[in-house]
Amino acid sequence: MGVQVLDSVAQPQEDRQSEQASPGIMMSPSPKLHGRQFYNSIGAPRMILAPMVDQSEFAWRMLTRSYLVPGGRPPSAASTTLLAYTPMFHARMFRETAKYREQCFQPTGTQQEVSSLSSSAQEQHNRAFSRSPFYLDGNPLLDRPLVVQFCANDPDDLLAAAKHVEPFCDAVDLNLGCPQGIAKKGRYGAFLQDDWGVIYRLINRLHTDLAVPVTAKIRILETRERTLEYARMVISAGASILTVHGRQRHQKGHETGLADWSVIRYLRDNLPSDVVLFANGNILQHEDIEKCLEATGVDGVMSAEGNLYDPTIFAAEPPPMGEAGREYWRGRDGKGGYRMDAVMRRYLDIIHRYVLEQEPPERKPLFCLSDIVEHAQGLNADDIFRELPPSTAPIRDKKTPTNPNLQAMQAHLFHLLRPLFAKHTRIRDTLAKARTGDMATFEHVLTMVEYVIQEGLIEYEKTAQREAGNSSLCLNGTEQTNRITSDHMAADESSAAAIERCKRPWWICQPYVRPLPVEAIEKGALTLGKKQTSRVKGKSCASSQDLPSADQSRNAILGNPAQAGITVPKEGLVCG
Repeated sequence: MGVQVLDSVAQPQEDRQSEQASPGIMMSPSPKLHGRQFYNSIGAPRMILAPMVDQSEFAWRMLTRSYLVPGGRPPSAASTTLLAYTPMFHARMFRETAKYREQCFQPTGTQQEVSSLSSSAQEQHNRAFSRSPFYLDGNPLLDRPLVVQFCANDPDDLLAAAKHVEPFCDAVDLNLGCPQGIAKKGRYGAFLQDDWGVIYRLINRLHTDLAVPVTAKIRILETRERTLEYARMVISAGASILTVHGRQRHQKGHETGLADWSVIRYLRDNLPSDVVLFANGNILQHEDIEKCLEATGVDGVMSAEGNLYDPTIFAAEPPPMGEAGREYWRGRDGKGGYRMDAVMRRYLDIIHRYVLEQEPPERKPLFCLSDIVEHAQGLNADDIFRELPPSTAPIRDKKTPTNPNLQAMQAHLFHLLRPLFAKHTRIRDTLAKARTGDMATFEHVLTMVEYVIQEGLIEYEKTAQREAGNSSLCLNGTEQTNRITSDHMAADESSAAAIERCKRPWWICQPYVRPLPVEAIEKGALTLGKKQTSRVKGKSCASSQDLPSADQSRNAILGNPAQAGITVPKEGLVCG
């Protein structure tokens, strides 16, 4: 028997209107659903925000969800349009260490909020968490449906960790896709795929003893037939949903390459129709979601890195021509997207209102071209780009748990603003100096971003020949463009083709396009053994004579941070 949190979350949207008057009330226990019944109960979402290490925390999930609701402004009732996953948590540490739990997952609220829980959930709440003013993760009105992901290799650790989050989520996921070296050392993630017995016991233990369903996320194996066997085993252990990342374990970093949608299609065609299947890999733009659904036949599509660089990737249809407003921009060629300043402003407002529990600063409307005269009178570049005094944000006490929403801010903004940094390195440098929780610096960065985007929009309009597709206004402001692997490209298409279809002016949110492995090899950015080189070149015959190396590409985008003495956060690890 399972505890069902906020029954409105588990019902179709149209049936929830009468129940929104009593948010947060725990409903009576109901039978635990499984498989497609469970999937339908959370609204059968077709869009899924992936679990990302230290990057899919509450505030980022809320920002992503905000682009799927009318008006786009939180708070709003929990939406079944998008299913979101937490970052991956380490099950043993989550079980054993209260501090680790507190800095990963913060569902608890004031005494009044907690008292609305059923007795069994409140008992688990009291056991699992210290007193905290936050009520963020799994909030029934803001953050559902939600899946909490763990990595583990011990069933007892996994069950004990899952019990802590059981009252605050819709399901618990087992990470079987992390390809990083730390996963190999710790024997979890994709490095469990060689021990099917352990995987079966992990999933089956949760399926048997947890009140909410268990799901799993895997990578494809060396052959489609072996991958099918693997998928059948995971499902037979009790997984209600199976997410398949269309890359093998070795495909990471420079060797990331293209995800193989054909293997996912093979699974869909050979697994029972009642098996709920999600596809993950190579989603650069919103349009790719439908293309993936059509190509693979899956129930839903998950985006990881695509969402990090463009949190509006799941947004509904863009505003009609002539109704773009101040947040959405469309060029003369018809291509458009959400403005970085608008997205950053919305993100900081979420941090202020929900994480810091304070009202955001009063803000003027975002600039649009009809405001040219008014804005020209009130802005001074010297004031905008002034050097801030040393940060007054306190240095973090290592004994105090770090709020995950504040800790992730700098990395998120480096992803979001990446195309802008080629033209505006002073903004990059200012952001690099920000400490965790240093809201004054983040607000200053926002002011600078709003100013340079205003100047960019004015310049775009002044120069009739400067189209959105022009190289001087391409996605990073230079001839050398940033990169990520293309999704539905043919195997012989170079990353330049993905750049061509994705490029936007530097002030628009957009994907990051990596060179394909064969391109990185030919440019000397990647050195592999004979076996690996043969494998990579056998998968792609793309030509990359005009492509920069990985280091050249990074410096073209960010300037050269090392020469400027600036430390730029490393790219986030997107596990699985």
